[in-house]
Amino acid sequence: TKMNVLEILLNRRWILKSRDRELYYQVKEKLASGEEKKFLREKLGYQVIVNPYLIKVEKMPAVPENWMGILDFKEPVEYVFFCLVLMFLEEKEAEEQFVLSELTEYVQSQYEGEQIDWTVYRYRRHMIKVMKYCTACGILNIDDGSEEGFARDYTGEVLYENTGASRYFMKNFTQDIMGYHSPEDFEKGEWIDVNEDRGIVRRQRLLMSMGMYKDSDSEEDFAYVRNYRNMIQGELSELFDCELQVHRNSAFLILNENSHLGRCFPEENTLSDIVLLFNRILQEKLQTGEIQVPLDEQIRIPREAFQRLAEECRERFGAAWNKTYREMTFGEIYREMADYMKELMLIEEKQDEIVIRQAAGKIMGVYPADFVLEGGQNE
Repeated sequence: TKMNVLEILLNRRWILKSRDRELYYQVKEKLASGEEKKFLREKLGYQVIVNPYLIKVEKMPAVPENWMGILDFKEPVEYVFFCLVLMFLEEKEAEEQFVLSELTEYVQSQYEGEQIDWTVYRYRRHMIKVMKYCTACGILNIDDGSEEGFARDYTGEVLYENTGASRYFMKNFTQDIMGYHSPEDFEKGEWIDVNEDRGIVRRQRLLMSMGMYKDSDSEEDFAYVRNYRNMIQGELSELFDCELQVHRNSAFLILNENSHLGRCFPEENTLSDIVLLFNRILQEKLQTGEIQVPLDEQIRIPREAFQRLAEECRERFGAAWNKTYREMTFGEIYREMADYMKELMLIEEKQDEIVIRQAAGKIMGVYPADFVLEGGQNE
């Protein structure tokens, strides 16, 4: 179906012919009609790249958000290593082979700021994470060996093959970025055309984010969504099985069961379940008046109070979680839960306060009435 192609393109970074030959040709054929390209260009401001290696939609967000990074990377040094790998591959042809030591020497010579010593396990660990990401996303193939050898000993070799995809990983910038000094420079330089058409920004925010909120920056955008909700709902529901829900200070694009648009919440994992149960406790406190909703609907509570809610969640429902979470300390569970909620823009941390976004009030979880927790008590 038409809908399917858009979902596939928006879900993935790219479709590589070398890894998904059949899908590559199916999507290429569907794109030939021009309809999807037109929607992506006119409604979302996205360009579509089709070449003999891959098909890719250049997804440039109007508003950069914290979940848009490479979530496998936790440290800035990993991003730096990754950029150096991309630079190294610029000089390589598609299908050209090289060994890991050639790359690690290059990284060592180009890295500015500190001396990279590969005998130190920490640096090798960061490099391995980057290399695993490169093979997972299709920039490199491993022809011989594995990263485990390098993990044990810095002389461990791996034979890689360049797929040719690395040149399309970064967006082609319209201006020389050597003069840029801050993230804001990228926004100013690259987002200008998109920001001129606010309609594009508004649709992007609905499609890309957990929710769109009304604040001093987004007042106009929000008014547009509210006034043209039927038109936007019509445009989007033709392409995706979804429903646009607009409230006083927030708007959400709710996807139906058979629509898979990128990463959605809840996901099929215990962490999602924990957050759903946490949201339920939060809603109980709102009903009893223990927690008040201010006029702007942004609930702010002290960090300690937020932690207490998480503790209550674990006390009441923890027995039903999988073994991994049952065996974790509360501190570990809390960190994972808070990081996950931040990543999904359900909460924001501000000094000693936690701001709970409206999306947390939108969806909650309840164990079924006949679900018996260990220890025999019913929930």
